[in-house]
Amino acid sequence: MEVKPKIAISSCLVGQEVRFDGGHKHFRYATESLATYFDFVPLCPEVAIGLGIPRPTIRLIKGENDTTEAVSNADRTIRYTEALSAYGRKTAPALHEVSGYILKKDSPSCGMARVKVYQNNDGPPDRTGVGIYANEIMSAHPNLPIEEEGRLNDTRLRENFLERVFLYHRWLQLMEGGVDSNALVKFHTVQKFAILAHDEPAYRELGRIVAGVSTSDIEARCMDYISLLMRAMKVLTTPKKHANVLMHIMGFFKESLAAEDKAELLRLIDAHREGLVPVIVPITLVNYFRKRHPSAYIDGQTYLEPHPPELMLRNML
Repeated sequence: MEVKPKIAISSCLVGQEVRFDGGHKHFRYATESLATYFDFVPLCPEVAIGLGIPRPTIRLIKGENDTTEAVSNADRTIRYTEALSAYGRKTAPALHEVSGYILKKDSPSCGMARVKVYQNNDGPPDRTGVGIYANEIMSAHPNLPIEEEGRLNDTRLRENFLERVFLYHRWLQLMEGGVDSNALVKFHTVQKFAILAHDEPAYRELGRIVAGVSTSDIEARCMDYISLLMRAMKVLTTPKKHANVLMHIMGFFKESLAAEDKAELLRLIDAHREGLVPVIVPITLVNYFRKRHPSAYIDGQTYLEPHPPELMLRNML
């Protein structure tokens, strides 16, 4: 891509010493593997609202009317809920150019989910909280791909997140250049097999949205489209879904294949369906055959290369 996607990220994850203890939580996968392909936008809401380094820790507690409050562990009367919320509301509009966000897990300000929430009586915490700042960002940007660094150690979640990031980047580029019905149809066309690999019902509904678009309602249709698309792409792929898509793709050039080539491709697709080989194995053979038997429709499909192959995201799926 001519322009690198931007990813917002908790500052401590890129090695900045902004945590309560003056340290960091360097997420080396981001700085060593992803930095080649993305521009990072580091953010630390706790420092941004004026808290020092080092500083007393913050925790989430149950407030009145079942609300969640961020308070100082040193003095529970000191509350940071409104300051963190206000910073989130202030920051959200400035994130219109970012294509993803990597948050610090378990953080009372940045945690995406399962953050500890304590009861006022100091009983054991439950894992039902969302970071105060993170909640504002997720509410303002429901389509933005967001993950925590801990979950990105899971190969399936990592591949899913980065596929969504690159997709959302392409969408932002489309919107920046101005969109009409033809541009939306073209965008959807090259994305079809990728969607099918995630969520077949959404694949069909997205087709109906695009088919019904007109100049008069293009803006509303685009909002409906991207909202459903990003929800669909969050559904994890499976070997069965990949095998289904690969069989569809094979149908575009199977008549051109020699019998032994067709048999080998079918064998590898079945092997992936059974979990015997990663999906990159049949995809590599598909890419080889499509170069010998070009198809403009298949060649344009983002499914075959949704992210840089150097990231090797599909090698363990």
